[in-house]
Amino acid sequence: MERNLTLVALFAAIIVVLGFMPSFSLVSGVPISAQSLGVMLAGTVLGSKRGAAAAALVVLVALIGLPVLAGGRGGLGVLAGPTVGFLLGWIPAAYVAGLVTERWQGGHPLVVAISGALVGGIVVLYALGTLGMMAVLQKGPFEAMLLNLPFIPGDLIKATIAGFLTREVWRARPALRAGV
Repeated sequence: MERNLTLVALFAAIIVVLGFMPSFSLVSGVPISAQSLGVMLAGTVLGSKRGAAAAALVVLVALIGLPVLAGGRGGLGVLAGPTVGFLLGWIPAAYVAGLVTERWQGGHPLVVAISGALVGGIVVLYALGTLGMMAVLQKGPFEAMLLNLPFIPGDLIKATIAGFLTREVWRARPALRAGV
């Protein structure tokens, strides 16, 4: 139990620290930051439940007002901004990234980890982020999806980085891949 809590807190801290890296906002008002890399890593390294718990912890801390999001943002006001779908999407994104890695145990570790990061950290996260942008920015689905295009190259790089880091963590701590 303590080990799980420690891992969840550690990966929540990683997500927060990645938000301190310089970020910048595009036309949509959604910042490009490294925090989604942390979400991908939480899922691929910790698995579905613990990864989602780490992401949920960061979301909770942000919503209570601590400035843990890119650009020093936090508080309930983020629920009214164009990033709401991405922020709330961190939880299912980490869960799905972890689920992919858990279910595909026999595959090559690098391929499994990158696949988990891609499916959870890009497909799921973009779907929910797009819904949030549609609601807040009053855009149609196609317009909202177009606003996401500039983020894709960076997120593909982040998914690849997450894959390599996850593979190395699994090599160093094989029990983490087994979900122990």
